[in-house]
Amino acid sequence: MAAQHSQSLEGWLTNIPGLIIIAPGTPYDSKGLLKAAIRSNNPVLFFENKLLYTAIGPVPEEEYLVPIGVAEVKRPGEDVTLVALGAMVGPSLEASQKMAGEGISVEVVDLRTLVPCDWATIVRSVVKTGRLVVTEPGAMTNGFGAEVVARVTSVALGALKAPPRRVAGIDVPIPYNRSLENEALPDVEDILKAVRGVLP
Repeated sequence: MAAQHSQSLEGWLTNIPGLIIIAPGTPYDSKGLLKAAIRSNNPVLFFENKLLYTAIGPVPEEEYLVPIGVAEVKRPGEDVTLVALGAMVGPSLEASQKMAGEGISVEVVDLRTLVPCDWATIVRSVVKTGRLVVTEPGAMTNGFGAEVVARVTSVALGALKAPPRRVAGIDVPIPYNRSLENEALPDVEDILKAVRGVLP
């Protein structure tokens, strides 16, 4: 898709008061949040990452809604909190599974909605684990992950046993070449490196 069609713009728009910003990371949440967005009386921006168009997961045929503004702990853990945004939910779950094989328990928190953001769920997780890694598909500079780190450290700095880490894309236009694109976007190995970096 290259530079003109591969940007992750959700972080830009969180700075506009009054907008609801949704960025699902699974097929189930995509359906449930889209239905909730349609029913909302407020202006909603619903971000679909193209990397998720080939994602496979359970989606019930019956009617259901996913509540706006509620994060979900996709995988409970005790050692590290891994906050994931949008397309990074899948790689985060994969990384947590690999870390489990090394005896490290990683809690994966899927934001699902950026505005309003479920700060309480994030902070509770960080207070429990004492370590924070945030991952997002967009570029590092001014990404939403920085807001997560800022909010958590402002209220739970004393709970942290290590400086928080961020995993995001490189600050370049997304290349068309597949190999270069893979270099520009964050992946499971980047997440694993960051998680190991906050461990003793």
